[in-house]
Amino acid sequence: MLDDFWFNVKYGINHVLDLNGYDHVLFLMILAVPYVFKDWKRVLLLVSMFTLGHTLSLILAAYGLVTVNGKLVEFLIPVTILIGAIYNVFTAGKKDKGTKIGLLFFATLFFGLVHGLGFAREFQMISGQSDSKLLLLVEFALGIEIAQIIVVFVVLFLGFLCQTIFRFSRRDWVMVLSAIVIGLVLPMIIQNDFLK
Repeated sequence: MLDDFWFNVKYGINHVLDLNGYDHVLFLMILAVPYVFKDWKRVLLLVSMFTLGHTLSLILAAYGLVTVNGKLVEFLIPVTILIGAIYNVFTAGKKDKGTKIGLLFFATLFFGLVHGLGFAREFQMISGQSDSKLLLLVEFALGIEIAQIIVVFVVLFLGFLCQTIFRFSRRDWVMVLSAIVIGLVLPMIIQNDFLK
């Protein structure tokens, strides 16, 4: 029982940190880069919204309530990352990032739904005919959340280093990292099978 729990948690962690599927990490970078350590509650809430959306998609797929066009979802995932990066570029340096819960939280939830659909087919194969799909989902989601917190911590720590040691302004840090992500995600969109 405990072995199954750790296997599922580790599977969730590996899902996020998989270097072959680094789109998840790119999205987390975009999500966390505008913030600093003192904003940790807001960042944690955003990350949890993403996990919630991701998990809801897996629940819907695991119980056969939705079916998806894999090529469309694989196209939409980098599009969500691009939208987040462009949003950061246009809002870099703005002071109202921490004031209210609004469009950003709902967009993060929606993007989590899209990203979850990208993993839905693989998760259906893993869960198979299991009687405890919901438990498996919760354990997997816990692994995802742990990995996401690790990635967000690294992004916040790098931001701290760049802003204190290298004297980047927060605006410049957001612009640079967002531009790097845009450069990485554009080829994913252009070369996607959905456009062919």
